[in-house]
Amino acid sequence: MSFLDKFKGLKGKAQDAVDQHGDKISQGIDKAAKLADEKTQGKYSEKIDTAQQKSKEALEKLDGKQDGDLR
Repeated sequence: MSFLDKFKGLKGKAQDAVDQHGDKISQGIDKAAKLADEKTQGKYSEKIDTAQQKSKEALEKLDGKQDGDLR
């Protein structure tokens, strides 16, 4: 089994996980961003918001449906 075959298999598993638990993953991203913002006392709010947004965009891409249900 080649590297690409293994990668495709992992991507498929990730997509299945996002399909089943995307809302919980999204909530986890929100909680992590909130905690990081609190711990840094808002010093890096802009960077945290950007990371949160990029994470959710990546999650939506893995969802494969592009239906916006994870935001």
